[in-house]
Amino acid sequence: MTDFFDTAYEGTPPWDIGRPQAAVVRLAEAGDIVGSVLDVGCGTGENAMFLAERGHEVVGVDQASAAVERATRTAHERDLRVEFLVWDALRLGELNRAFDTAIDIGMFHTISDAERPVYAESLHEALGPGGRCFLLCWSERNPWGYGPRRVTQMELRGTFERGWNVESVEGVVYEGRHPDRIHAWLATLLRS
Repeated sequence: MTDFFDTAYEGTPPWDIGRPQAAVVRLAEAGDIVGSVLDVGCGTGENAMFLAERGHEVVGVDQASAAVERATRTAHERDLRVEFLVWDALRLGELNRAFDTAIDIGMFHTISDAERPVYAESLHEALGPGGRCFLLCWSERNPWGYGPRRVTQMELRGTFERGWNVESVEGVVYEGRHPDRIHAWLATLLRS
């Protein structure tokens, strides 16, 4: 899967919109994103850099080295302090840090069923007690034929039933470079 993403970043992948997702902007402006932030599956880093501009200490991780290289270069050009790492989202505890907030904007729908509980535990290890994760993923309301796996609310709630309180799952739009409206779920997850 890493080869797929590295190849996608040789150009501009359809999920790279050159700015932060509207859902992230809305969460930040509402004051929901607090303290230090871990951006899981950061891609080219637009969400991470937006949050750094707002004064957050941000670490972005992605398995695609091409994306991390591009994010690092852009942050340097913008004179922003953001740490970007090539890192496995299933090993977030090995960062040996406790973040206040995590965001996953389009990563969850790329992992397999078997990886989901491992990912939930990995996120749990990376957040401090009371930390929140905001997770944006494609929903099953999208027609088949284009894009990643579809995720149901039940799958989200089931993945995060141990060690988490699923505070909400709301229907939102996932912004991409595809002409059709992309239906998504935005889950707010509280680490217990």
